[in-house]
Amino acid sequence: MKLNHRFYLKSKKEQVWIQVKIGLVSFLLLLFIFLICWKYSFFLPLIICIPITLSLIAPFFDVPSLKETGGLVYYSPLFLAEKPKKEKIIIHGGTLFDYFFVIDRKLNGRKRMNFILHQYLEGLVHLIDHLEEENKENLIIRGTSYIINERTAKKLGFKVVQTDFLQKCILVYNYFNLLISYSLAKGKWTWPRIDDTKTFEAKLEDLIERKDYIKSLERKLKNRHLA
Repeated sequence: MKLNHRFYLKSKKEQVWIQVKIGLVSFLLLLFIFLICWKYSFFLPLIICIPITLSLIAPFFDVPSLKETGGLVYYSPLFLAEKPKKEKIIIHGGTLFDYFFVIDRKLNGRKRMNFILHQYLEGLVHLIDHLEEENKENLIIRGTSYIINERTAKKLGFKVVQTDFLQKCILVYNYFNLLISYSLAKGKWTWPRIDDTKTFEAKLEDLIERKDYIKSLERKLKNRHLA
């Protein structure tokens, strides 16, 4: 599968240079904040800005690294999956890093959402096909999303499960990451609600049964995006 992702279409040298620039700008920003805090002997802004900055830039380093080592696999430009662990696969609907390099800024909010949903479904179909070939039908597929609603998830074969405490803590820590991602998805400044984020789970065998429906919905969204 050809990965139509602007970052990975660049040379290795260009990829590294992008990461260097992100790291340098982040360092200079934090250094500037530190100097101001030092001048006024008030370090609360620095304490707040460090975790926010780290949460924003982390995907630009972690995701390419995990892809290279096989820790994350792309099944579409906005759909990733971790390695199976204890008969379970954790899926991700794209990160801030992916949204930044994949989403066309010329699209309006509605078309962006259609594009994202199409990428989710395309990736899900590829994942199902891949796991079917490897005869791993006993796996559980689990993911957390603020894009897909409960009604759509059930049609695809997923059910809503309780988001565990650790996942909630991660969501709170990454709130500003979610804020930028959600705003990119909507095409305007949009504040996400943590309560709207749902965790979904499905047996692979149930997704296989629904594969024809998922494919038909994927084609429908693709045609809508191209229109």
